Amino acid sequence: MLDKVLNAKSVAIIGASKNKTKRGYQAIKTLLSDGFEGEIYPVNPKEDKILGLTCYKDVLDIKGPVDLALITTPARTIPEILERCGQKKVAGAVIIAGGFRELGEKGKALEQAVIETAKKNGIRFIGPNTSGMINLKTNMNLVGIKNAPLGNIALLCQSGNMALTLITEATIRKHEGFSYYVGVGNESDIKFHEYLEFFRNDPDTKVILMYVEGMSEGRKFLQEAYKTSIKKPIVLLKSGRSATGKKSAGSHTGSLAGKSEVAKAAYERGGIIVIENSDELFPVAETLSSQPPVKNNAIAILADGGGHATIAADLLSDYKINIPQLSDKTQEKLRAILPEAAAVSNPIDVAGGTDSDPSLFADCVKIIIQDPNIGGILVVGLFGGYGIRFEKSLAIGEEAAAHRFGAMIKKRKKPIIVHSLYSSHESRALDLLRHYDIPVNDSLDISCKCVASLCRYGNYLKLYHAKTNFIFNWRNKAKEEGNLIIANARKKGRRVLLEHEAKKLIKLHGANTSVGHVAKTEDEAWAIAKEINTNIVLKIISPDILHKSDAKGVKLNLRSEKEIRKGFREIIKNALSYKPQADIRGVLVAPMAQKGLEIIIGTKTDELFGPVIMYGLGGIMVEIMKDVTFWVLPVSPNSCKKMIEETRSSVLLNGVRGQSGYDKKSLRKLISICSELIESYPEIEEMDLNPVLLYEQGMDVVDARIILKE
Repeated sequence: MLDKVLNAKSVAIIGASKNKTKRGYQAIKTLLSDGFEGEIYPVNPKEDKILGLTCYKDVLDIKGPVDLALITTPARTIPEILERCGQKKVAGAVIIAGGFRELGEKGKALEQAVIETAKKNGIRFIGPNTSGMINLKTNMNLVGIKNAPLGNIALLCQSGNMALTLITEATIRKHEGFSYYVGVGNESDIKFHEYLEFFRNDPDTKVILMYVEGMSEGRKFLQEAYKTSIKKPIVLLKSGRSATGKKSAGSHTGSLAGKSEVAKAAYERGGIIVIENSDELFPVAETLSSQPPVKNNAIAILADGGGHATIAADLLSDYKINIPQLSDKTQEKLRAILPEAAAVSNPIDVAGGTDSDPSLFADCVKIIIQDPNIGGILVVGLFGGYGIRFEKSLAIGEEAAAHRFGAMIKKRKKPIIVHSLYSSHESRALDLLRHYDIPVNDSLDISCKCVASLCRYGNYLKLYHAKTNFIFNWRNKAKEEGNLIIANARKKGRRVLLEHEAKKLIKLHGANTSVGHVAKTEDEAWAIAKEINTNIVLKIISPDILHKSDAKGVKLNLRSEKEIRKGFREIIKNALSYKPQADIRGVLVAPMAQKGLEIIIGTKTDELFGPVIMYGLGGIMVEIMKDVTFWVLPVSPNSCKKMIEETRSSVLLNGVRGQSGYDKKSLRKLISICSELIESYPEIEEMDLNPVLLYEQGMDVVDARIILKE
């Protein structure tokens, strides 16, 4: 679909110019100097020739076919130009101009006119408000960045300056380059998910590198990411992490679900390697493009100094990467070639063994890489700098070791990452490593991030079969009765299901909860309590009072007639004092739940990714600890396990200090029931089950709140 746009064989420069400062001149000059393999057609009604090329008065005057139009004219001219391009059967366009929705309502209307005109004429376009695009394979450079290195990374970027930063970094590192660069711009027509589909099938692209400021169709993007990440890695930096989502007074889930938390969880679940620091972005992409993933989350650290070894071990441990002890056989082989003071367990410290012969690094790597417990090796310290730091003749041994590294990485199919203090120096040994596609970094932190990314991608591939494709496919038999509950609330003009309605709805789908009964008088309350015949909880029922505790609308552990009658009266009084105009529907009378571990499960509709689910520690602790995790729905019982393990409090489920553990199977079932509910009833905007009491056997949804969409 995008082939004629990104692999265009003919380009019309609309707005071509003889003014050297104008984009319409610079684009033509760059295409000529870079040796673009296709046809170049300048278009300007005032010129006859530009840079030796025939200049056409109108795109319709061009005799041959035109695949792509680079439009460099002001925003107001774009709709008319697209009409002309449509008549010429131009397949695609790159719209450079800004001045659209980013300028308010007037710009938004102009952008809509551009979208409608392009759609009517069958034109796919990049932008507007874009720096352009580059196909480095055909030298179609519509940006003007000079000397961008060719490689196998496709770059999707919403910032021209960020793109320039990454391309400059690639040039300096002298290792990996780019297959394409696309300045996505406003994403008005071609969306991020469409680029993923294109690059997934592009044989010259091994990694997709993304800088994202905003995205219009998040769920479709996740669906394409799911298909793409099994074939090639996606590395993404999302800006705007400090911006929190809109606060919602209706639920804990809404107030806790910041945009960045939801986005990060969603991207990672789609197999995307999420980067939070811009200086890590290109090194990680470079590493994933050249190294095999780590298959067992286990790394060996080989160092020529204890300090670097310790720091690397700490960093990798922070990323939850295993640093396993080497096998006895491996340790025995290392002891045979290293000094007595060397540490050979893991991390491995050569303890000066390489000072006189740095080729010993290769001997160590050869031994370590054969250990079945090890999935990859991180070399840290001075490698590549021995000939610079100590004696020039030592460079020969380093170069020999570099050649051997290259041979080993291909044979064993395990990654080798090198951290070197001399990465920025002229070092033939380090250049040889780059030649063999072994990444070299001067930052230990970045080196460890690269290793962590290889481990994370390896883990994702290993568990891919258990991942979601972000498409709902639940089928259930309870939906008809559930629809009646929602329809009844709608009929009465309510967006909020009352607690007993919400509990009845989730119970229909298999959740364990005591619904209780609503009493409108204290006589009814006592009659219901006698039937229940156990300790009682009373709760105010009002669509205007969502947080019952704030209104002092809850009474616990009541048993006698006197307690229940008094509790009923006090709840009604407290509710009217809290909100005098509240619509009071009565008081819920339900059995008092046993003590258990309080958790929260909630859902909300994210404006970008659609339905998401939250799990974490519940009760009053949810606002204090905020130990929650967010996943994009749907979730399966298998993936629920991983979701639960992401929280700090997950250790409580196993029992602590002699206590029994809790029923994790029932918990996973409840989370998957919530996923089914959201698929069954798209009318649900937010849902809170808080608290849910988890027991050694079973659980009880004590409170439920469901808010419907407008």
